[in-house]
Amino acid sequence: MMNSDITEITISQTKLSLVQGDITRQATDVIVNAANSSLMGGGGVDGAIHAAGGSAILEESRRLVAERGLLPPGQAVITTGGRLKAKYVIHTVGPVWYGGCRNEAATLASAYRESLKLAIEHGLSSVSFPSISTGAYRYPLDEAAKIAVETVVSFLKDTDTSLREVVFVLYDGRTYRAYLRALGETSERL
Repeated sequence: MMNSDITEITISQTKLSLVQGDITRQATDVIVNAANSSLMGGGGVDGAIHAAGGSAILEESRRLVAERGLLPPGQAVITTGGRLKAKYVIHTVGPVWYGGCRNEAATLASAYRESLKLAIEHGLSSVSFPSISTGAYRYPLDEAAKIAVETVVSFLKDTDTSLREVVFVLYDGRTYRAYLRALGETSERL
């Protein structure tokens, strides 16, 4: 029988947990921003992170875009956290949902993997993720939650990592419940 009430599991030496709340208030080393390719802020979590973190995030984002160009979907970059509790922000671009026919699942998984790799490259021990692509980019929530949880669990199982804590910070009850179901299903297979 599936346990859909699991809010925390441990993979290797990393705690993976779910919380309902505001990602801009997280005190992990880094929070992940569901950004757009321009890194200039926008709506949803992207706008909230830029607003809470202040102009330092935007300044670094502008510099990165000037150096590298627009950030492609599935990739990630890191900036300061500005006024946030988190020291850093990893900006990743998830896919826009086009019905699943444009490699959206692989791109979404890549956004999570590349963010985790960047956190490890910077020697960070804790990271908070939002639900990437499920707002304005319209990715179906249940499918996105399953991809997010499975990708993070698989990464943690297969990678020697400095990470000790990964948190999915989910803004509302509907999103939290979708991730709770996904975590329960994934934990059944561990």
